[in-house]
Amino acid sequence: MMNPAEYLQAYDDQLRTDAETPSAIGVTRLGPLRLVTFAGGRGFITYRDLGGADQAGIAQLVTGALEYFRADPGVSRVEWKSRGHDEAPGLHAALLSNGFEADEAESIMIGPLAALCADVATPDGVTLRRVTSEADVRTMSATVDEAFGDAVDTRMADALLERVALGDGMELWVAEVAGRMVCGGRLEPVPGTDFVGIWGGATLADYRGRGIYRALTAARARSALAQGKTLVHSDSTEYSRPILERSGLIKVSTTTPYNWAR
Repeated sequence: MMNPAEYLQAYDDQLRTDAETPSAIGVTRLGPLRLVTFAGGRGFITYRDLGGADQAGIAQLVTGALEYFRADPGVSRVEWKSRGHDEAPGLHAALLSNGFEADEAESIMIGPLAALCADVATPDGVTLRRVTSEADVRTMSATVDEAFGDAVDTRMADALLERVALGDGMELWVAEVAGRMVCGGRLEPVPGTDFVGIWGGATLADYRGRGIYRALTAARARSALAQGKTLVHSDSTEYSRPILERSGLIKVSTTTPYNWAR
């Protein structure tokens, strides 16, 4: 077992690199920033750190990054991924003044992968499976959107289907009750690291509290263990954080996405 400081160091060293964005179709550097373009018109801004920039320097980085994406008509939305433990004077104000909107903060959870599937039973009447067909992927994406309270975004389904076709290691898993998808999530093995990411997990409101999310997480963890991974990380909402804590993961920091739309 590692302590929280060791987990956070591993997170910064192993994950805040190109390993964070294996499905990128383009990456450009702007000082310490990595400006990433994904399929479906999505821009993404991330970094290992901000290079010690002061408030004025950070304001320039924000302006320059947004100018880069605004110049590409194919990009319709951009996310700046911030972390709570970074030294980033003035970042919040700079992002808001450039039209970004802060989303809810999430907990960065890290822990031993094996803990996620220890003593976890699949609830009666629940089927867990990996999906790859277009129909299943679109249904899963719509289910997760509904569970998060969002409008169905067909662009996300399109992007997931492109990744399934590429075979980049991502896995999509769902839980079904009486033939209906009620929970879904992604598994993202991070090449060249000890980590696997567990993302996008969400359960329809009427099916929460039955152990379905935990069972789906365990299924993903077993798949990752079979690939030789040992650590898991996840950006967790307040719905999933307590479940992951009970499975041995710990909160090492926070992450807040700031979103801009054209």
